[in-house]
Amino acid sequence: MLEKLKEIAFEAGGVILSMYDRRDYKTAEKKDDSPVTTADLVASELIEDRLKQSFPDIPVISEESEHQDYNERRQWKAYFIIDPIDGTQEFISRSGDFAVNIAYVENNEPVIGVIFWPVGETLYYARKGAGAFKQKENEKQSISVRKFSDPQADPIIIAISRQQAREPVFNRLQTKRDIQPLPTGSCSLKACFIAEGKADCFLRLGPTGEWDTAASQVIVGEAGGRIVNENFEPITYNRTVSLLNPNFLVLGDQSVPWEEVFIARQARFR
Repeated sequence: MLEKLKEIAFEAGGVILSMYDRRDYKTAEKKDDSPVTTADLVASELIEDRLKQSFPDIPVISEESEHQDYNERRQWKAYFIIDPIDGTQEFISRSGDFAVNIAYVENNEPVIGVIFWPVGETLYYARKGAGAFKQKENEKQSISVRKFSDPQADPIIIAISRQQAREPVFNRLQTKRDIQPLPTGSCSLKACFIAEGKADCFLRLGPTGEWDTAASQVIVGEAGGRIVNENFEPITYNRTVSLLNPNFLVLGDQSVPWEEVFIARQARFR
């Protein structure tokens, strides 16, 4: 299954990149005022079609498709959840920092995650219990979070959005450590950068969906990190009517006392 998901992500990424390079797409707003492009819709249809061809008995949740009723979803033992373009605003602003997310979930837990960064020509992937990997130009390497020499005092590299204000994130910090911001794009790429040791943490404030974190959760977890809500509790999947996430943290080296770095707040959006 993992190899098939990698193949589908790569194919979708190629279609997205072609539309991006040719500027062959239109932009609109969804009901929640978030942006969507025709590239999102084309990629969503392609990924869903490929998944249904290869795994006809496994349902699919896509950010860009109508979501099944919870009374149906709650019966599922397994499903795919996808974000055809994670970072649509980055796509529109032409930063290049957007990605294709595909995750396979069993018993409400993501167990396979694939994230493809088309502009970077880089594939990140993981299967639970088998490690996390990065693949570029057919070169595959194992990845892991950056280890601190002094977990109590080393400077922290925090991934920061290019599109959103930084002040709300920095207002949640309660540490005297040196903080080094790393501006980048989509949620999933920030998570992948943490998984491969380019950054140490990321705080996401504001509405996101389970499709934004499912693939990342496997990759970050297998790389030695974790994704949690603001109370440092695990993110859950398909356990409520809403598919929205709370505010969440992506954390690297687990020897760091992260509860002393970030101010805990009540989880929101559920």
